[in-house]
Amino acid sequence: MNNIKKIVQEKYGAIANQSLQLASTSSCCGTSGCCGELEFNMIGNEYKGVKGHNPDADLGLGCGIPTQFAEIKPGHQVLDLGSGAGNDCFVARSLVDETGKVTGLDFTEAMVIKARENNSIMGYTNIEFIQGDIEDMPLPDNAFDVIVSNCVLNLVPDKHKAFAQMHRVLKPEGHFCVSDVVIKGHLPEKLRKDAELYVGCVSGAIDLDEYLGIIQKQGFQNVTIHKQKEIIIPENILKKLISEEEIEALKKEVTGIYSITVSGSK
Repeated sequence: MNNIKKIVQEKYGAIANQSLQLASTSSCCGTSGCCGELEFNMIGNEYKGVKGHNPDADLGLGCGIPTQFAEIKPGHQVLDLGSGAGNDCFVARSLVDETGKVTGLDFTEAMVIKARENNSIMGYTNIEFIQGDIEDMPLPDNAFDVIVSNCVLNLVPDKHKAFAQMHRVLKPEGHFCVSDVVIKGHLPEKLRKDAELYVGCVSGAIDLDEYLGIIQKQGFQNVTIHKQKEIIIPENILKKLISEEEIEALKKEVTGIYSITVSGSK
């Protein structure tokens, strides 16, 4: 598990350190193309027109817009897990207004530095970015009204710990809304374990029912899937990872990779 964390930290650190281009690739790997040929289009231009969206903080690393269904209100204390360069934090800040606060937590030091630089330009005083592990958050109990996260929890090795920590730091009446990647059906092990694909937001994802089961096991209620979208892996990419026989078998099975946006309350 520590090796997985190291891979994620190194890859996302490289993305954060690379100069951003004006035109996004809309890839889950971001504008850096860090995943080489293993890139998958995720949400495209969905953030266009979203209040608070900061193009300079949008590295194209998401698989949804969790703030869309998070019911964030003025005055709320909001936590963004895997906050990256700060994009979803800036969107959340536009919803909490001056009376609330947004905290971004990210595992990668370079991302935290990038987010703080972006916020310095914006001049917001009610956004904070800190470095920390989602499995062991350096945050107090019962501190947040809402938790959001965008294509990050699937990269966390121990999802039980992640959701347990989320439950701990939420206020008694708090709730979460996250966008993430899950699997339906069986995927060949090569697709699950390839390190580059892992940081491309696909491997590391677990079965949808298992994912929902983990959420419920940690005590969350009213678990609701608001949106789901199949992620199509181009055949030329599949051929680099698995055999022709496996590709044919995959086509016949009821299986797929999906981005979902799900919420739950404490």
